[in-house]
Order: sequence, then structure tokens, then C-alpha cells
Amino acid sequence: MAILKLHLDEFDEIDYDLIAIHSVLEGYRLAYFINQKLPIILSKCKEDISVTVKEGEAFFSKFAFDDLKNGLIWNLIPNKNEIIVKKTSAGQNLFLNTAVEISTKVYLLPELKKVDYFLKIKNNKGIFDINQIIKQINSIERIASVYAVIPEKIKSKNNLIF
Repeated sequence: MAILKLHLDEFDEIDYDLIAIHSVLEGYRLAYFINQKLPIILSKCKEDISVTVKEGEAFFSKFAFDDLKNGLIWNLIPNKNEIIVKKTSAGQNLFLNTAVEISTKVYLLPELKKVDYFLKIKNNKGIFDINQIIKQINSIERIASVYAVIPEKIKSKNNLIF
């Protein structure tokens, strides 16, 4: 009987480009302006991206476009979200054993905390020039900066698997 071995390195291949966007715009407005600058139609997905952190489970909204013509999948994802953690106060004070809600900031990629959004382009094997995409996005008003991120250098890249 033959033995089949699977190596985990085979599944570790990164097949996407990642662009970091710094902007004060809301996600839906950013998606709208990106749709005007690029030949894509990003729309809000019904399912959110779930990430488990030590505080609990965080959900990040996602805008997606499935480019069937070129075989690409475009995703716009916020990097920041707030979750509410319920804790009971401990200690000797006036509010002993009362439930307290604490708002905690959670990041999709914690090592890039200053980034507001990520544009993930899956299967872009040279179809679109990343520098040209960055230039187009950077021309949108209220965008502070846009740059490419090297996915291999990200520790929490497993959060980008969706």
C-alpha cells in the first residue's frame, strides 16, 4: 500500500497582493470611490470576516468583487473594529460585582495598527500593475497614503484567509 505525504508548505503559498490604505472615509464611501477609479464593482458582502482574539470574537465587514473575466477576487477589508467585552468589576469599591461593558479595539493585522483598510487582490498574476492601482487609489480625496504590503512579512497573515 502506497503512503501519501502532504507537506504543509504546499498550502502556505501566497497568491494575493495586499495594498494598505490610510483614510478617514467610511468603508462604503471608500468602496464607492475605488469603484469609480478602478474597473471593479465592490459591493458589501452579507457574511463578515470572523477573527478570534483573546478578548473574544471580532467581525470585520467585507466589500468584494469577483472578476470572472480575469479570474480575480477583490476584497476591501477594514483593519480596525471595536468589540464590547462584558466584565464584572472586582475589588472593593462602590460598584462591586456589577456588569461593566468595556469597548476594546481589535485589529485584523495587529502588526499594522495604523492602517485603516486593506485591498486584497487574489490571483493577480501580473494582470493588473499594483503600482498603477496604488496611483489610482491615491488620487482619491481624503486618502492619506496608499502602499503595497509584502504578505510574507506579516505574522498574522492567517487572518487574511477567507
